[in-house]
Amino acid sequence: MLNVKVYTIFPEIFPGFLGYSLTGKALESGKWSLQTINIRDYAFDKHGSVDDTPCGGGAGMVMRPDVLGNALQHNYHGGRLVSMSPRGKPLTQQLAHELAEEENISIICSRFEGIDERVLEAYEVEEISIGDYILTGGEQAAQIMLDAIIRLLPGVLGNEESTADESFENILLEHPQYTRPIEWEGRTVPDILLSGHHQNIAHWRHEQALEVTKQRRPDLLQKYLDSQKI
Repeated sequence: MLNVKVYTIFPEIFPGFLGYSLTGKALESGKWSLQTINIRDYAFDKHGSVDDTPCGGGAGMVMRPDVLGNALQHNYHGGRLVSMSPRGKPLTQQLAHELAEEENISIICSRFEGIDERVLEAYEVEEISIGDYILTGGEQAAQIMLDAIIRLLPGVLGNEESTADESFENILLEHPQYTRPIEWEGRTVPDILLSGHHQNIAHWRHEQALEVTKQRRPDLLQKYLDSQKI
């Protein structure tokens, strides 16, 4: 079972879309748990202030180390501690698998211009980014990361083989998918997929995955080709 703690100034955002579909069912059935900690509850004034102006000047505000540190001191009891940050290491499928093996994950959802560096240093916080762009807060990023993790937990998807051919699982992007009706608006399902010849189908899908990856992510194709030389 995966136990998740989220530190945020907007606890009402959670579980958000994680409360629906497979992740929602997994939450209800106890495959993972969620606890939100309102950082404002650990502020030192009646206004619940959690931020202040950056030292050295500059735009925006910075999350205070004493307030966030107070929240962590009262609630963090070990396990993976991460913060969603655009300067963090990229969230990859490999990292999602790694995080899915954890028993306890605590996630700090920063706001404003970020978190005072001293908190990150004191608690050895691992910064993770979901992409090279900026969001208004870490809550959205945390939910996306959790979705990637939770679907990998045993029993969440039902069919453990359903992730085997997905994009990034084997470096390559996923091959095209088709279903019924066999003909739609003049377009038909490729004959090979109707042949019943599983070996030929597997070969076709692999070739298609190579082509899609070549067209859309040549960097991944090169990574795949390099892996085949080992």
